[in-house]
Amino acid sequence: MAKILNVSKLKKSYSSGSGSLTVLDDISFSVEEGETFSIVGPSGSGKTTLLGLAAGLDRPDSGTIELCGVEINTLNEDERALLRNRKIGFIFQDFQLLPTLTAQENVAVPLELQGAKNAAEKAATLLEKVGLANRFHHYPSQLSGGEQQRVALARAFSNTPAILFADEPTGELDEATGQKIIQLLFDLNKEAGTTLIIITHDMELARKTQRILRLKGGKISLDQETLTK
Repeated sequence: MAKILNVSKLKKSYSSGSGSLTVLDDISFSVEEGETFSIVGPSGSGKTTLLGLAAGLDRPDSGTIELCGVEINTLNEDERALLRNRKIGFIFQDFQLLPTLTAQENVAVPLELQGAKNAAEKAATLLEKVGLANRFHHYPSQLSGGEQQRVALARAFSNTPAILFADEPTGELDEATGQKIIQLLFDLNKEAGTTLIIITHDMELARKTQRILRLKGGKISLDQETLTK
């Protein structure tokens, strides 16, 4: 299988009051196309920082990241944004829906950015898939947390991403709702054949993926395949 993400010798530090804080130190790993992959670790271990770097949302101090065959360190901000719009999907803990747009309009945004002519129809089909056929014209404030995350799921898959990053996708949801969202996520992912990378502190969720990368103190403490693989 081809590698869709290749991270080599990644290092990231931030300035703090007493000097410099190293968040990630000498991180190297790769992810195959179509693989389900989780990054776990305690709070402050660098999980979300690593996601931001891998997705081209931030730049490392040193090291290289190759995403979808492109070394993203060499791209400018506009080129990174274009790559994300064409190749990457995101699901966030706090949903990040646009409050002034309806559910259907939120899902249609990535499609419209790509110039799709049938964005509204595609958005409607995706909302039906996630069980929101009767919520097309509702605004985020009119939806429950679980419904908002379903909209976010539909939006994430709307541009048929090659790779999807999910940052604590059930963090704001109760257990029962969270389990339904995770099942939907894996079902949609399997149907689309997308590479899935989940950032989570939930080991039960992590074990549903094919590989687990554990961070501790900014370093990789474990990289193993699961029984799922």
